[in-house]
Amino acid sequence: MVDAICKAHYGREDMTAAVYEANPGLAGLGPVLSKGVLIILPNAPAAPVRKPVRLWT
Repeated sequence: MVDAICKAHYGREDMTAAVYEANPGLAGLGPVLSKGVLIILPNAPAAPVRKPVRLWT
């Protein structure tokens, strides 16, 4: 369920570990969270700027 929340909030699921780190004890509540559970959603780190690679000049 946390991965679905991350997908809805961030648009990706790779923030799941960061959400668990920001919410100690969240994993102990089980895979399906009860209604009313408060979850802290940390800010996503800025994506690195990727420069294109030119194979031929």
